[in-house]
Amino acid sequence: MNLHPRLRSVALLGLMVAMLLIVGACVAPPVATSGSTEAAAPVEGAPAAAVSGELNVLCIPQVEWCEGMKSEFEKVYPDITVNFVRMSSGESLTRIRNEKDNPQFDIMWGGPVDAYVAAAQEGLLEAYDSPNAAAILDPELMKDANNFWVGIYVGSLGFGTNTNWLAENPGVEAPKSWEDLLKPEFTGQIMVAHPSSSGTSYTALCTILQLKGEEAGWQYLREYAAQVNQFTKSGAAPAKFVGQGEAAVGIVFSHDIVAEIEKGSPMVLTFPEEGTGFEIGGMALLAGADHPDAAKLWFDWALLPATQELGPKYAAYQAPTVEGATPSRPELLEAKLIDYDFDFCGTNKVAFIDRFTNEMAAADNLKE
Repeated sequence: MNLHPRLRSVALLGLMVAMLLIVGACVAPPVATSGSTEAAAPVEGAPAAAVSGELNVLCIPQVEWCEGMKSEFEKVYPDITVNFVRMSSGESLTRIRNEKDNPQFDIMWGGPVDAYVAAAQEGLLEAYDSPNAAAILDPELMKDANNFWVGIYVGSLGFGTNTNWLAENPGVEAPKSWEDLLKPEFTGQIMVAHPSSSGTSYTALCTILQLKGEEAGWQYLREYAAQVNQFTKSGAAPAKFVGQGEAAVGIVFSHDIVAEIEKGSPMVLTFPEEGTGFEIGGMALLAGADHPDAAKLWFDWALLPATQELGPKYAAYQAPTVEGATPSRPELLEAKLIDYDFDFCGTNKVAFIDRFTNEMAAADNLKE
């Protein structure tokens, strides 16, 4: 495996735990099961399950997974009604900034932690040390030291290429490096989200800056932006559009490419050989929220192994972050991962996005 050093240990630990579970040598803690509230009782120190009312979730992953999580949570806690709005990572950060004095959401769930680092620095998050966070596989990588956010999944960036387009262009191969994206044959054939609205695209941008250094990285990004057929609002959207033949290559998290392939889209997944960025999908309570107790219940529940194994049921193939949860597609972490610096990317998020928008590609007319 070409895993990031810490993620290699995480993956091996996850596989060891899964083997132990299979042979019955280890018993996982009580977890939520569909239709069973007793099995999902929060551990000592968590809010009581008697909480009722509403919970407002700002949900960043694809709608299908958001809807699935709402449904599964309401099975466990039927006295709580979950309302969610699905927004991309960049839109979500803008929304909670604008609503800082009158928060409309209780918890933000999903999306790269770059946005959570920025939100914590701006005082938009509420610290919470969940008792279930003790199960996090790598606290140094997957949990904020001050308890403002915690990781709930891991995903790696990849390239999704339309196989019909490849067949129509003999001699052209699917890109296997970041440099391949600049080849003449891919001019006007690349689709990626805009970093102002998408955490996926911002992860790609910050990956380039770390791989190449800032001066060479910004020069590359100018050439990269000139290759793009269309910028989208959502990070996962390029996989769908490339599958439909609207462009040849999409730059997307690999689990989203797999989801489209599973639906029958004619695509092949490749990874950049010089290294790719990855995301830790985050979760955080929002400061000043109206329903903090219900939000803590969601927070604790989302860190249970069975909850993190729900993803594939809703076409989400990200790797889990807690002990006892088995990854559905461990091969997606076998790409060569860079030593992605979440603090660097989170601290510079506003400045880097502004520069990309002002110098390379405006954020208007994004494809939905």
